[in-house]
Amino acid sequence: MKLFQMMPSDAGCNINQASCNRSSAAVTEHIKGLLEYFRVANAADCRTFLQSMCVLCDNIPMHLESRLMSAAGYENSELSNPSVMAGKSSLPPSKQLIKRPRIDYWMQYIAEVIHSLQRRWERVSELLVSEVQLENVWVSVRTANRARVRPDQTPGPGDKRARTPEPDWDYGSMDSRVTLENFLQGCAGKVTVLVGPAGSGKTLLMSCLGQQWAHGLGPVPSSCLFVLLEFRQLNILSRPLSLSELLLRHYVPVKHSDHEKEAIVDYLLSNPEQSCWVLDGYDEFHNKITKQDLQIELLDPEKPLPVADLISGLLNRLLLPGCTLIVTCRVRDVLDLEGMSDKVGLLLGWDCQEIKEYVDNYFFKKGHSANRALGVKAAELLVSSGHLLAMSSLPALCNMTCICLEYLLLESRNPGGTSIPKERSETRLKVGESEKKEPQIRKLEDTEEGGYVQREDQGRSYEGMMMDGTIKRPPPPHTQAQIPSTLTQVYLSVLGAFLSRDLDTRGNNDKLNTMKLTDILSQHRSELGELSKLAWNGVEESKILFMNEDITQNVIEFSIRKGLFSQVELRCEDGMLVNSYCFTHLTLQEFLAALRIMTSDDVSDMHLKKRFSLRTRWMTRSDRRTVFTDSLHLFLCGLASPYCTPALVHLARTSGGTGGPIWVEKRQSLVLNLLTKLCQSNNLTGPKILELCHCVQESQDHQLAKQVVGVRPTLELRNIRLLPNDIDALAFVVNSVDNNGVGLDFRACSMDSECLDVLPRCQYIHYLSFCSRKYGDKFAEKLSSILPKFKSLRKLEFCGASLTSTGAASLASALPNCPEVTEINLSDNNLKDGGIKPIAELFTKLPRLVLVKLGQNNSSLEAVNFLIGKMSSFSNIEQIHADGMKELTVTISQKSDLDSHKTKCEPTISLLNQKWSRSDMQQLANSLARCPALSIVNISGGHLDVDTLRMLIEFLPKFKITKKIIVNDSGLTMEGLVSLTALLSDCPTVVELRIRLQSPAQVSIAFSGGRKNTNGVSKVLCLRCCGLLPTHLERVWRSLGTCPDLTFLDVSSNCLGNNGLRKLLDILPRLSVIQEINASNNGSGKERVVMLAGALCSQNSLTEIHISDGETEQVILKFCHGERDENHQKKLFRMNNSSLLPSDMTTLCKRLVLCHCYLELDLSYCLLTDKAIENLLKVLPKMTSLQRLNVSHSITSTTGALALVRCLNVSQRVTSVELRPHAESFITFDSVKAKETSCRLTHCSLQGDNLERLLDILQQGPKLSDLDLSSNQLEDEGVKKFVDRLQKLKITSYVNLSNNGLTQKGLLDVANALCICNNVSGVDISLKAEDRCVIWSTQYEDCVKTLSVTDSGLEHDHLVRLAEIMSVTPSPIKLEFQNNLLQSDWIEDFLKLLNSGQRGFSMSIDERWIRSEEAVSLLCRCLHLSSNIHTIRVHHTTLHLSLMESTELTSVSLVDCAVEGHHLASMKSIIQRCPLLTQLDFSYNNLGIDGAEFLCSVLPSLPNLTSLSIGSKEASVAVVEKLSEALVQATAIQCLNLSGHAVSDMAAKIMTRMLPRLRSLNLSHCEWSASGGLQLIQTLGECVSLEGLCLDCLQLNEESRMALAQALRKINSIRSLKLNKIATAMGPSQTNGVLDLLAAMEGLNRMQDIELNGWMMGDRGIEELTRHFPVWMELRRISLSKNLISDLLGEMLLEALKSCTHLEELHLPSNSLGDVTAARMALVLASLTNISVLDISENRIGHEGSVSLSKAIMCMKNLTKIDLTSVGTSKLCPVAASLAHCPLLQDVRLGWNNCGDKVALELVRVMPLCRKLKRIDLESNAISVSGAEALVKALQSCPAVQIIRLWRNNVSTTKAQTLSLKERRLNFSST
Repeated sequence: MKLFQMMPSDAGCNINQASCNRSSAAVTEHIKGLLEYFRVANAADCRTFLQSMCVLCDNIPMHLESRLMSAAGYENSELSNPSVMAGKSSLPPSKQLIKRPRIDYWMQYIAEVIHSLQRRWERVSELLVSEVQLENVWVSVRTANRARVRPDQTPGPGDKRARTPEPDWDYGSMDSRVTLENFLQGCAGKVTVLVGPAGSGKTLLMSCLGQQWAHGLGPVPSSCLFVLLEFRQLNILSRPLSLSELLLRHYVPVKHSDHEKEAIVDYLLSNPEQSCWVLDGYDEFHNKITKQDLQIELLDPEKPLPVADLISGLLNRLLLPGCTLIVTCRVRDVLDLEGMSDKVGLLLGWDCQEIKEYVDNYFFKKGHSANRALGVKAAELLVSSGHLLAMSSLPALCNMTCICLEYLLLESRNPGGTSIPKERSETRLKVGESEKKEPQIRKLEDTEEGGYVQREDQGRSYEGMMMDGTIKRPPPPHTQAQIPSTLTQVYLSVLGAFLSRDLDTRGNNDKLNTMKLTDILSQHRSELGELSKLAWNGVEESKILFMNEDITQNVIEFSIRKGLFSQVELRCEDGMLVNSYCFTHLTLQEFLAALRIMTSDDVSDMHLKKRFSLRTRWMTRSDRRTVFTDSLHLFLCGLASPYCTPALVHLARTSGGTGGPIWVEKRQSLVLNLLTKLCQSNNLTGPKILELCHCVQESQDHQLAKQVVGVRPTLELRNIRLLPNDIDALAFVVNSVDNNGVGLDFRACSMDSECLDVLPRCQYIHYLSFCSRKYGDKFAEKLSSILPKFKSLRKLEFCGASLTSTGAASLASALPNCPEVTEINLSDNNLKDGGIKPIAELFTKLPRLVLVKLGQNNSSLEAVNFLIGKMSSFSNIEQIHADGMKELTVTISQKSDLDSHKTKCEPTISLLNQKWSRSDMQQLANSLARCPALSIVNISGGHLDVDTLRMLIEFLPKFKITKKIIVNDSGLTMEGLVSLTALLSDCPTVVELRIRLQSPAQVSIAFSGGRKNTNGVSKVLCLRCCGLLPTHLERVWRSLGTCPDLTFLDVSSNCLGNNGLRKLLDILPRLSVIQEINASNNGSGKERVVMLAGALCSQNSLTEIHISDGETEQVILKFCHGERDENHQKKLFRMNNSSLLPSDMTTLCKRLVLCHCYLELDLSYCLLTDKAIENLLKVLPKMTSLQRLNVSHSITSTTGALALVRCLNVSQRVTSVELRPHAESFITFDSVKAKETSCRLTHCSLQGDNLERLLDILQQGPKLSDLDLSSNQLEDEGVKKFVDRLQKLKITSYVNLSNNGLTQKGLLDVANALCICNNVSGVDISLKAEDRCVIWSTQYEDCVKTLSVTDSGLEHDHLVRLAEIMSVTPSPIKLEFQNNLLQSDWIEDFLKLLNSGQRGFSMSIDERWIRSEEAVSLLCRCLHLSSNIHTIRVHHTTLHLSLMESTELTSVSLVDCAVEGHHLASMKSIIQRCPLLTQLDFSYNNLGIDGAEFLCSVLPSLPNLTSLSIGSKEASVAVVEKLSEALVQATAIQCLNLSGHAVSDMAAKIMTRMLPRLRSLNLSHCEWSASGGLQLIQTLGECVSLEGLCLDCLQLNEESRMALAQALRKINSIRSLKLNKIATAMGPSQTNGVLDLLAAMEGLNRMQDIELNGWMMGDRGIEELTRHFPVWMELRRISLSKNLISDLLGEMLLEALKSCTHLEELHLPSNSLGDVTAARMALVLASLTNISVLDISENRIGHEGSVSLSKAIMCMKNLTKIDLTSVGTSKLCPVAASLAHCPLLQDVRLGWNNCGDKVALELVRVMPLCRKLKRIDLESNAISVSGAEALVKALQSCPAVQIIRLWRNNVSTTKAQTLSLKERRLNFSST
């Protein structure tokens, strides 16, 4: 009505009068009147009315408003006259004056934009091959956003901000695609994103959209301003711009005044919804757009801002809110726009039909029929090539493909070249051809930079792209061109095609040069070199546009003429237009960059390695953003193929023609090495595995393909989109495995049916997995069509999909054609019962099928019953497992005639968490009754009421079940429990019933295993946690009835109390075969102790009672039935974790007195008060049957321990007492009076009165074999008290006082025991870390007494006191000092004070400083100070002395102590004063000439010297030469050791004069010439008195060997012969020589010691050797290691040794002895009672041999050392046990046998019996921590043991350190 009111008063009166009438008819009349008036009104009135109407109407369409305002027009005079229309309009004057000019300027600008877009489209469409229609362009719309993660990877914490959407996963399927026109409908006011790979035509489509808008067509309203901005153009705008400058200066420049521009912008700001902004090519933008999360104010449009901020403001609605935005980009860039876009669509590629149409149009434009025919052949070739077909799905690359095919076809037709009509290529432009009036961003859509089809995730998605199947590729005829096999080869051909063209800029025909590719490359090498360098620099700098200054003019003209470049006009910031250039496609730039890398040294190897990586099409936020397609590494792999080598060589050659091949080969090798490392990597995710397959395919290297599948037998390609060429790449890799097979896991992958057409190319597939909701019946139907082609398929997964019974039937129809299938997984689908049945029919059709998974398919119990029914007809079903609706699995066993004799494994049925009714149970029971024998039936988790349970019990006797029925968590009641117990007596096959009613409820019914005769079968009843009361027990017993076979009864954790326990004891006589009753946790009181003790005494079959009151009450009764001697039957009463009052102790013990069987009383972990112990000791003498009392962890104080020690005086049957507070403590008894007693009282506080009380008890007690008082805090005072009373104690073996805080003062007190105690034989003390103090006793008088002091830090005063003590000791003394930090002068003083007397002393002092010159000096001072030294010797760092009063020095030795010859000068005067010296030994030092001269000077003064030893480690000629004459003169020498020296011929000749008088000669390891050695060997025949000969490791030739044999025949006096390894020195062919030497020993009847190690004599040699044994009656030692002695010859050897009755040492290591030899040892060694050393290490003795060997060891009472290292068996328990019969044993070696804890535990038992044992070697075995801990415990009672080696056992380093700290004698190191 406001419009009516605006009319002049004279015209609107009638209307105003009727204004009150609001009917529709009246309104119509008003409008007609209004129109009639203005039809004849003047222009001013009309203009005013129209302006007012446009202002008043807010929602008037833009195109209508524009036309009305244009029709209205205006005049300046009228506008300037405010009186016009005065009174006729209610509009404010300001609105009337503003809106009109804004609209006009706006419309003028729109007109200019329309003109610009039309001209733009004219340029673009001029070069198009086919017409662009938006209704024929297809888009896949992205679905609603949801949580998305990286493909094939679960993101870690560090990836949470770097997640990328899986683009393939968010776009609709091909069935839900829409046209681009429909996609853009409704985009007004929203942000719409159109994504697609480079070359898909995004820019062309946006240009087409603009052209349609210019014509008033398309989805964008023509009233909107269409703003088309390209990001590559925006990149050059570096300075800040306002919105006005961006629009009116950069987009479409206008030459309006500032006022007009302001009006345009003002209108835009006032009406932002009237604008549509198209932002094209965001992937090329140098900046990154981010979403503004915070709500901030709108941006000021007049404020200059960086371009990135302007674009960000538009997208974030901070500029022009309400405007329409369309953004194009690649898929990987959508992530940047996340949260800003309202709609996202994927531009789909061309399908096969569209590609064919394009190819047809391309060749049709050639203009004659020949090209049409060429087009048909091109289409055929294109469809036959996967790479070309994939490329052609993108328009830009399709054009390149056509050019390539044209070249290849014409080359094959006319090798000489051809001329074709001019082709306006979509990828070329002439130099300088540009429009000067406005910027020209690019000439055509296919110049858009980006990746080729294989690099973009969606670029390869095209409809109808049939690689196999639907579109059958005809085989190319022989006349057709050869299609490249890889993408790299395709691009190489494309490059050749471009280079072969010559576009005539004047419009004439294009010339096509069809020379060979290599010739073309050579022809244009220089231009390609510059282009490739430009391409590489662009890749490095992320640059795709190049200016004139970047390229030389001739290369620009060449590149555009050849079609390699496109020309682009750019408008600079100053408005000037400049030319720039880009490669036809980004992939072409990357390909040329790869050529640069492979043919030029511009790129270093390090740079190549840096650039070479697997760049997948799935990217994260952290990945580097690049404009390129990441195809560089693919091209590098392709160029590394030998197929590309010739082309690379032509490009790489220098002008001189050399260097090319070498460089190319180097680069190709580098790329292949990098690819090899990736192939061998095992941490690649699915996308990178797929990319790796593409790389390997490009390389065409089958060995690399084998490495890919060698590292990963199953290729897991999860959560990614797959396309046919992906499958093609997989096929290349997969087919390299031959028959080994490989798996493909497509879990959650997006895959079109075309991929399935290609999938059969993958041969040898053994595993296929398809898991995605996208896979439904159609996919299954398609899959079924190709499954028969997978003949080696073993496992198929189609789970987590949308499969129904229809799809299942399809798969079931195809799978019988895959005979190797073993596993099928169809879980998590929607098969229902109907879909289960066709799958079940496969059981008999697939002979190798073992597993079928059908869970989560909405099936019911009917399907399960159907499967159970299959058991009766198909006996191979092994298991049916169903868990509610979640799981349904069928397991099938593979049975054949070959294994029919094996035990048949019955099937199992598991139906968990089912909803049971009586009818369901009846149906199941009927099915089970018809089944063959079943193993287990599990129906747990389903509620069973009483009726349902009774139905089961009713049918149960009909079941053929061999193991058990499980009915856990089934709501069983007490009534049901009583019913079930009757099964034990009513159903003979039921042998075990276990019921638990409390949570978790459990019921198990076990059967007899299919045995027909069940008489005498043990039966078990377990009713734990059932809440049983004594009354319930009576009901159970009545229901059980007569069940005589009940052997185990468990009623624990109930509520029976004392009454229930009494009832159990009352029924014991009725349980004739019961073995165990468990009545624990029943709330019984203390009365049970006496009750059960009485039962133990009265019930003969009751043998064990276990009672515990710890965390859980325990009452267990164990029985032993059968006829036994009551007097020898053993019984155990164990009461743990209880508190026994003194009165309870008395009652219990008195009741146990009535027990007449051997009794063990276990009171461990009980709190025993002193009074309770006293009461125990009172009754103890009456407990005559007690054998063992266990009070471990029951003694809490020293007082209690001392009280128990009194048992030694209370009972004469005590054999051992081992007491330790809060630890294991035992007292053992003998049946009668004990012969010897052992006492260990440790870790007490024996100070003051406690020690006195203990000594009083011990003094009154019996004789003790050993007493251990270690770790009792005695300290020096307590130790002194003990030593003072030691003489009164009756101790026969040792006293252990270790770990008592002893100091040097206490050490002296203990040493004094040697003087004051006649029975003390030795004292062993170490005060440092070991804290060891042991006093050894003996029963013999006048024995040698030993004092050993180690690591005790003795001072001078301590030595003085020790000298005093030792001097008054009446017996001979042996002193041993080791590492006591003694100084030289202290030793001298100690030696002065010693009074040796007639008894004599022997002393050894070991200190590190006793070496070299200090050793000589100390020796000299000792000889100077004491005239009683009988012998003196320094060996290594130990000084050995023997002193005897009134004796002369007879022996001086300095052995292996680093003495040099010049050190001996100080000894000369002393040695010369010792005429009675008989032995001189300077072996293994560095004597040299000085030492030889020293010996020459002293030998004349030693007339009684009989033995001289100067063995050497290093051969020296000078020493023997110097000494030879002196040795001849020393006629008294009878024993000579020259081992290790070099003997010259002269020295040998001289020595032959002295050898005949020798009795012992050692020439081992000597070096001499053949002649010199022969002289010496021959002279041996004259040594008629020779008793000892050692010639180890001599190099004997044949002549020397014969001489030695002759000499041996002449020397009948030999007692010791050592010829180790001389046979090896003679050589392996000297078998006869070995036999000759053995035969020469026939007359050596006095032989006592023989060593022939390393002779490799074999059987013949052993036979020869054994002939001598009968006459070697005095043989004491024999060593035959490494002599190839077989097991049978070993038996012969042992048999021959029977005559050697004096044999003491037998060494047979490193041979082939076995069980036969060991068996002979058991017979022979029993008669060789003198053997002390047995070494049979490194042989092949088995378990039987171990048993035989143990029998032999039992007879070896004098054995001191046994070496069984690496004997070939770990079962050495019999051997370890037999060592208990060897009381003199000192060294045991059982290493490298893989022995376990059993052997260690057997040694633990033996160790206390071997009192002299010092060393045990158990290295490299399988002893665990428990075995090591047992050894630690055993060492506590074995003070003589020095070390146990445990290196390389099953003990961790940490635990080994802990055990070593606990017991330092355990050694876990390798040394």
